[in-house]
Amino acid sequence: MAACLLAGGAAAQTLTMGVGAPVTSLDPHYHQLSPNTAVAHMIFGGLTMTDSHARVVAGLAESWRAVDETTWEFRLRPGVRFHNGGEFTAEDVAFTFQRVPNVPNSPSSYAIYTRPIRQVEIVDPLTLRLRTAAPYPLMPTDLASVMILDRETHAQATTEGFNAGPMAVGTGPFRMVSHRNGDRIEFERNEAYWGTKPHWQRVTYRMITNDAARTAALLAGDVEVIDQVPTSDLAKLRADQRLTLAEVTGLRLIFLSLDHSRAENSPQVADNEGRPIQQNPLKDVRVRRALSIAIDRAAITERIMEGSAIPSGQFLPEGAFGYLPGLAAPRADAEAAKKLLAEAGFPNGFRLTLSGPNDRYPNDARIIQAIGQMWTRAGIRTTVEAQPWTSFVARAARQDLSAFLIGWGTSSGEASNPLRNLVASFDRDKGYGASNRGRYSNPEVDRLIDRAMQELDDAKREELLRQASRVAFEDVGIIPLHIQKNAWAMRRGLVMDARADELTRAQDVRPAAPR
Repeated sequence: MAACLLAGGAAAQTLTMGVGAPVTSLDPHYHQLSPNTAVAHMIFGGLTMTDSHARVVAGLAESWRAVDETTWEFRLRPGVRFHNGGEFTAEDVAFTFQRVPNVPNSPSSYAIYTRPIRQVEIVDPLTLRLRTAAPYPLMPTDLASVMILDRETHAQATTEGFNAGPMAVGTGPFRMVSHRNGDRIEFERNEAYWGTKPHWQRVTYRMITNDAARTAALLAGDVEVIDQVPTSDLAKLRADQRLTLAEVTGLRLIFLSLDHSRAENSPQVADNEGRPIQQNPLKDVRVRRALSIAIDRAAITERIMEGSAIPSGQFLPEGAFGYLPGLAAPRADAEAAKKLLAEAGFPNGFRLTLSGPNDRYPNDARIIQAIGQMWTRAGIRTTVEAQPWTSFVARAARQDLSAFLIGWGTSSGEASNPLRNLVASFDRDKGYGASNRGRYSNPEVDRLIDRAMQELDDAKREELLRQASRVAFEDVGIIPLHIQKNAWAMRRGLVMDARADELTRAQDVRPAAPR
């Protein structure tokens, strides 16, 4: 396979990328998923952006300031145009904020980022003021997740229209040329882009979800860059002198979500004879703690992830805003897990199905197989069910599952993002709990999050976020497993900005500077 690697690479200014996860929608307001976000960043733009370290930087807004405790003013960048030539103005921003919470059938809404805005005041075509009901320190951070649309072009736009192509019009560094759902997206450079123009005139963005096929495509020269480098290939690719790697500790937590929504008859829980259990055992914190401490996280990160992950007991790695010192990954203890189960009224355990994708995260199917064995040893007879991502995530969004593996990449680099999305009580009006697929709910967690979202003092806000995290994890709202390390491989002669948020974007790849 290695002998097939093409030394010459692709033609100048043409790039082919192989990505490991499918893009499920080109509508930038439909579904919060990292693969969708990566492509949205190529086509569209937000008022703010984040750099490779998840720090907020200027985007379509060149500056912003807090006018008072409940008013933010944004000054927009002059001279920006959409791909169709339309001029970017404050009217487009106001239209976008109105659209975001009203996208039909969104499985993971972006409304969480616009709900605090109570009024949009257009001061002039390049100035707007956003008024909130209470102090809201995260406005510049949140708006990095909201891609701005053209009021005229997108007035009647549908998600289907974006996916078909005609509505995929933004201000980003690339224009979309064609889209073959689940296979590839073709782009061309936006020559009128307001920022630093990317090196590449044309980009082919291929979705290659099979790990072996993705590596083979790189070695054969069919693609120049791949993401989600299979852990089993890392050592081989590092040693290959024709390739180079870009690596960074990421912001994606892999975790287990549990069914908190049903007090009775959770769909994939049964007694040892296979009969339904009327009372949902997952509602008992002792059972949740037993499930957590039955998992040997060190074994998973060492043997399955081959060192490409960090065992975790919380949302983010050390150094991130809201990281909770002292909250380590729980130590595996199968005997203690059995005792907790007995205390909860299940001395002989019960049956449980653990679900997960088999093509979304590194080693996802292998991880749930390992956890299933660990749970079975602790007394919970576990059946493992791995599915393609698109089928799996639809079932998870419908709350059809009792226990499942999934991931969350924190785009903002601070704990408020996963707290609001993953463990805040589901609240469509507030936009909270958009990805809380297990429907966990804890009033104390909600109270602390609400306080943090109104605290303008960073030190006090961080302490509130830490308190909310502690309550959620002591209550085992979700079961954290590990934080991924991000790795990309590419042909030698290319360099890439390795992003902590794991987004794979063509604008981050460029030829290496000559020595």
